[in-house]
Amino acid sequence: MKIVDATNPIPKYLQISAWLKELIQNGRYQPGEKLPSEVELSQVCGVNRNTLRQAIAELAAIGLLRKEKGTGTFVATQAPVELRHKLERILSFTDLMHDSGVEQNTKILSKRVETADEDIAKTLFLGPSKKVIVVRRVRAGDGIPLIYEESYLPRDIFDGIQEMNLAGSMYKIMTDHFKATLARSKQTISAVNLDKGIASILELPKGSAGIFIESLTFDENSIPIELLYSYHRGDKYKLEIELGRYHSTS
Repeated sequence: MKIVDATNPIPKYLQISAWLKELIQNGRYQPGEKLPSEVELSQVCGVNRNTLRQAIAELAAIGLLRKEKGTGTFVATQAPVELRHKLERILSFTDLMHDSGVEQNTKILSKRVETADEDIAKTLFLGPSKKVIVVRRVRAGDGIPLIYEESYLPRDIFDGIQEMNLAGSMYKIMTDHFKATLARSKQTISAVNLDKGIASILELPKGSAGIFIESLTFDENSIPIELLYSYHRGDKYKLEIELGRYHSTS
């Protein structure tokens, strides 16, 4: 079987990186083990060295490989962070990190009262003042930035939260301190190419693959209490959905 299929619309370097990743995950190459040289791999794959280097760079960017100047390319000794988010209940990033066994940390970029634009004000059923608390954060796991978040909260419900320590679970603060009930959440998920600003925050090249999730959370009275825009690294984040039994409608 050919490693690279020239008729495949997927770029050649991505076909090679997928092949190398499978070899590593199947145990053909162990952590710390050196890969064949770029010359050898490019010959095996039937591509030029520039294409082969792109494939290696793709895996190095997600922490699966490491390059040592003058020595070669090695399988990383520590498994890269990869998150699986089960879409079955409302889950905070802090809880997700704990469940994944990953050490989390959060960088607060800003937290302040702002005047919401028309779309956000309409979505959150804001009053004439349109005042909303906006919290912008970068969520990281094991020191790797994974998610950029913008959280919009009605000021009349959560006034004062902007003065608190928001480096942990904001959902816990919302429920424990403000006695809010997070009854349900509606999520819209899209595949995106990250723009320059967000890609830079997540330490990725402009145009990198990402997952955009718009989450609207409601209380027990079906009143919207949070609008969350979150941009996730496509190379680190997987969504897991469990579906029930199929029933014929005919």
